[in-house]
Amino acid sequence: MRRLRLLHAIHDFLPRHQAGSELYAYELCRELSRRHDVFVVAAEYDPSVPHGVIRWRAFDGLPVIEIVNNWEASSFEETYASPRITSQLDHVLQATRPDVLHIHNLLNLSFELPRRAHDRGIATVATLHDYTLVCPSGGQRVHVAESHVCETIDVERCSRCFSATPFHAQMAAASIAGAPGGAMLRRAASIARRVMPVLTDAAARRIPSTPARPEQISSRLDRARQVFTDIDLFVSPSASLAREYVALGLDPRRIEVSDYGFTRQPTLDRRREGRGAVVIGFVGSMVWHKGAHVLLDAATLLKGRFELVIAGDPQVGPEYHARLKRAAAGLPVRFEGAFGRSDVPRVYSSLDVLVVPSLWPENSPLVIHEAFMHGVAVVGARHGGIPALVTDGVNGFTYDGFSAPALAAALQRFVDDPGLASRMAARAPSVKSIAEDAGGWETRYEAVLQRKAQLPA
Repeated sequence: MRRLRLLHAIHDFLPRHQAGSELYAYELCRELSRRHDVFVVAAEYDPSVPHGVIRWRAFDGLPVIEIVNNWEASSFEETYASPRITSQLDHVLQATRPDVLHIHNLLNLSFELPRRAHDRGIATVATLHDYTLVCPSGGQRVHVAESHVCETIDVERCSRCFSATPFHAQMAAASIAGAPGGAMLRRAASIARRVMPVLTDAAARRIPSTPARPEQISSRLDRARQVFTDIDLFVSPSASLAREYVALGLDPRRIEVSDYGFTRQPTLDRRREGRGAVVIGFVGSMVWHKGAHVLLDAATLLKGRFELVIAGDPQVGPEYHARLKRAAAGLPVRFEGAFGRSDVPRVYSSLDVLVVPSLWPENSPLVIHEAFMHGVAVVGARHGGIPALVTDGVNGFTYDGFSAPALAAALQRFVDDPGLASRMAARAPSVKSIAEDAGGWETRYEAVLQRKAQLPA
């Protein structure tokens, strides 16, 4: 295959941000860089420097172009189509001159990016990781304050939901930082966030500002549907997510389903039987919609010997993490904290069962694939793409996501039968390699480029 120039666009990137989509984008870019010239463009929130600044850096040999987005917006429309951010993305397209733009997420960037690439004759593809295009509150389709999963998009509810998100708080903080003395305030905010993140997050949400109106949410959704036509090909890792986007207006001829690929890591030996307490783990982001609190509620109902391990960076959601620590009082819980990619085998080798208690319609959770690769059984909420990965009663169990008693009933089976985890883990499905995945993307890149070449000038 010919050598291509590839630009991957994502809302944020490693090393500071290490959630599922960021990790996948990194692994895919690293594999593709063996044969192609790969660049990454990502946003970063940094109130210590002016909004819109472009910074070049490198991460593990990948050139990363970072655009500072401090959510300085004079209107709700600028949260997803900022003229300043769009202008900077134009500079990135000019500097990198990609053959293919591969979009992972437009959050923190601009809905205008696919159109700007199209106008330059650049082929554009996208991996759908979540609902960010159609959900302004972060892409999970969950209204946290009302404990509601949005089966359909209700713009009235979206308006209330957005007002309670960190994005709205950042807009409010940015409006104050733009006032006289704002530069000093930005520096103080940056320092305060590092020193006492729980207090600064809570304070930012109390800054008065104007909420997004329902008609503004509707306009955003209309603009998202325009993005559907600006991108040549979408790939969804799960059939569940693909169906949702088609229902929202994406042409089914523009989307295909292909699950994530993974880098193989060594699996550490361990003995489950006879070692005492069953070890039940949560691995993921410390945010409400990932549902770790449901696991803690379920733990209060378990009888017998067990231990809980909760692994994840407390700084991702400091208020939520503090809530989990309070809920864990008196329970056999160990908080693992943040861990690097090299620690992944160690984390999974300590577990008998991984719980994925997501409250939102997950796509194809990376942690489930990782658990299978490391010989760990999985118990997952019956949402989104999880039931397609966890075959109930075969390699794990599924349960009604918001029900702590239902989760406790599934986990009790492992506590009562310590050998069950090993038997289920042995029936885990195979996982696609990142090399195979990259090869699939190379085929798609060529197909899209050929189709564009055949279009009339």
